[in-house]
Amino acid sequence: MMIRFFAILVLAFAVASPAASAVRIKDIAQLEGLRDNQLIGYGLVIGLQGTGDSMSNAPFTQQSMQSMLERLGINVGNRSMRTRNVAAVLVTADLPPFMDRGQRIDVTVSSLGDAASLMGGTLVMTPLSGPDDVVHALAQGAIAVSGTSAQGQAESFSQGVPTAGRIPNGAIIELPNQTRPGDIGPMTLNLKNPDFATAVRISDAINAYSLQHFGVRTAQERDFRSVSLTLPRGMGPTRYMADIGDILVEPDTAARVIVDSRTGTIVIGQDVQISTVAVTHGSLTVRITETPQVSQPAPLSRGGKTVVVPRTNIDSDESGGQLQIVHGTTLRTLVKGLNQIGLKPSGIIAILQAIKSAGALQAELITQ
Repeated sequence: MMIRFFAILVLAFAVASPAASAVRIKDIAQLEGLRDNQLIGYGLVIGLQGTGDSMSNAPFTQQSMQSMLERLGINVGNRSMRTRNVAAVLVTADLPPFMDRGQRIDVTVSSLGDAASLMGGTLVMTPLSGPDDVVHALAQGAIAVSGTSAQGQAESFSQGVPTAGRIPNGAIIELPNQTRPGDIGPMTLNLKNPDFATAVRISDAINAYSLQHFGVRTAQERDFRSVSLTLPRGMGPTRYMADIGDILVEPDTAARVIVDSRTGTIVIGQDVQISTVAVTHGSLTVRITETPQVSQPAPLSRGGKTVVVPRTNIDSDESGGQLQIVHGTTLRTLVKGLNQIGLKPSGIIAILQAIKSAGALQAELITQ
């Protein structure tokens, strides 16, 4: 029995320049207080081709159908329904800031019962509310399902997730979001990846721009996560954010190594360094071969029986590894040193963990 590992080695930020590429401020920071609001609702999907909920296993679907029909003026009483064309679903959506009445947002529809597929279904009008239990939007429309499934008597096929789908522009905003940049109090930029150096660079870049165009400083770093802003006289918050959002800044990142033993993925940051160490690594291969033999009794023997005698051969092969010196002041040098050992990603993961235990890996090692 031979065990092999197949994996993918991913090296991040392997560029010739030691500095990170300059990016826009709008891509690494966002204005404090401007965020999406999550909405949720319960509804029914109709028009399925016999792939909906079974009323015996999903009684809430039958109760919802009865309530919907009663609101439409149809009295079904307490009769048992056997239709398989209806499914109970949960509808979720994200309400972005600055949305007004009548605008549309995308919604996600997920099955709640034992429906086999939502393909071909149509969501009936479903109110979507937030944590405040106030209805902010109404969702309705045909569902786009990317997954598919088919089942016969002896075989079944499934690809993707057929019990979840999306409705592009499927919800209409009923309660507008009246929040504006000037209504959220003092303007503050929050960094998506907090770092002291990045916060200082953002503040310096904004001040250089504001001194050139307005003659005043408008930014001040508060901590490693936020930068406070001051509006220049006579300028609105929307135009001000549009101007500073396109300013280029080179963000600083912490030295990190991320490894995933399950998939064999390795991500090494640009600033990762390894102190000089000597590394060797050998792989052990074990082969188990079963060759059973038949044993028969001697001729004319009494009480003898023919039996199968097991025969097991076990071979082990451990390839010797040469002792290599690995060190790296740059990512390119580090990768070259690791490649000289000639290992698969599973072996590189083990070496990185051992180097970290030895105190030679000058970075944070994150194991997923």
